[in-house]
Amino acid sequence: MNSTRCAACKHLRRRCPSDCIFAPYFPSNNPRRFAYVHKIYGASNVGKILQDLPVNRRAEAADSLHYEAYCRIKDPVYGCVGMITILHQQIYNAQCQLARIQAEIAALNAQSQSEVQHYNQHQVESTGSGLSPSLLLDQNGGPNSTPFHDISTWFD
Repeated sequence: MNSTRCAACKHLRRRCPSDCIFAPYFPSNNPRRFAYVHKIYGASNVGKILQDLPVNRRAEAADSLHYEAYCRIKDPVYGCVGMITILHQQIYNAQCQLARIQAEIAALNAQSQSEVQHYNQHQVESTGSGLSPSLLLDQNGGPNSTPFHDISTWFD
């Protein structure tokens, strides 16, 4: 028998055996944790759930039962599904905002590329004829490594 009872045994007003299934997951310093779970699922059902699981999965199951019970008490209609729905909506809103920002970036890049091409074209036209090399943008918007030479005036 433990010198201190776990939250479950205190709540149920019984002695806490040394092999208490609840003790590792419902410590005495957090009595509300078990109270929520007991109110929604009942001590017997929680004990059976924990007993049927491998030991390495029981802590995760107790945490899940606590969270679901807490959500059900706070929101009796939707429970944790209400929180999941809110989170899905937030994810959707963030994805929409990301898509809008990416579209704005693409539009600004296209506008910038168009302005640079217009500037380069104006530079070529203002230099007149002759062997005036000018770097133009390639299809990807980067500098074209091949210089442009106006060869139409070579054969006049």
